Amino acid sequence: MNKVTPKYKSLYVLPNLLTTASLFSGFLGILFSIEGSFEKAALAILVSCLFDGMDGKVARLTRSSSEFGVQYDSLADLIAFGVGPAVLVYLWQTHCFGRIGIGTSFLFLACGALRLARFNVKAKTSSKKFFVGLPIPAAACTIATFVLFANYIHIVNSVWLAKLVLILTFVLALTMVSRIKYASFKDVEMARVHPFSSTVVVIFLFTLLVSEPKFLGFIFFLIYFFSGYFYTFLYLPLRKSNLREFRKELS
Repeated sequence: MNKVTPKYKSLYVLPNLLTTASLFSGFLGILFSIEGSFEKAALAILVSCLFDGMDGKVARLTRSSSEFGVQYDSLADLIAFGVGPAVLVYLWQTHCFGRIGIGTSFLFLACGALRLARFNVKAKTSSKKFFVGLPIPAAACTIATFVLFANYIHIVNSVWLAKLVLILTFVLALTMVSRIKYASFKDVEMARVHPFSSTVVVIFLFTLLVSEPKFLGFIFFLIYFFSGYFYTFLYLPLRKSNLREFRKELS
């Protein structure tokens, strides 16, 4: 079977340009963190996530995906969502813990690299509906939105905030390399079957985020973080238990 190629070869460049934009935004985030502009650094990570989400979809729409693009995207993710958040949390809060702060920040980076490596190895055989382990962009965005959210909890200059950031970074790092399943949102069957309802939900969520982006952004990623634990440790065991009981009734 002949491989489907885009009508114009120049379309191969477009996804890589978006990946480069994501990488550049991540690089800016690191510079902002070094300058002490932590909210700007957080915004740069979120912008990088936006570009990262666009490059894969553009590649699929234009049929211009390539092995080179996959590897380039993974390397860009490591900088934007691994190095960037690690530097951000250390310079923002965890530096006050000395070696523990350095170790926790590095743990986030190392686990992010392991998460990307595992994803690349198993991408062709794993389920398209679920990610195994928290995706590194989601982990990075959780940290970024928490930086913006911190003003709402009124302990910006408190040691308790530093402890909270340390714990959050540690838990996010371990969750990335865990076996916990997270929805990938790549299955578009629901949108095809219920296009109007799906559009209404998207508009509703967009309106909420625009109304209070600093507050609801972190809440959104926090819900996604806990959704994996709920699905893996509560929903799946209950579903398997009900399935076994149903089979016993039939036998």
